[in-house]
Amino acid sequence: MRLDKFLKKNRIIKRRVVAHDLCINGKVLKDNRELKPGYDVKEGDRIIIDFGKKLLEIEVLENSDFKIVKEDFKEGE
Repeated sequence: MRLDKFLKKNRIIKRRVVAHDLCINGKVLKDNRELKPGYDVKEGDRIIIDFGKKLLEIEVLENSDFKIVKEDFKEGE
């Protein structure tokens, strides 16, 4: 499944276009590499999403589900 569609389907991000924009702007990472919106999400992927004031790390589970691994709030921004 495409990354932008995965983020929308699992309600991590409310709109697919917003998920697409985060990917284009380098705010979605895997292994310190920026992911494109068309990246094919696989089971076991650990994805970090930078929302500006919050960092969210998720792990992709089977059947396109996920679990939150870490959630950090940035201070001073």
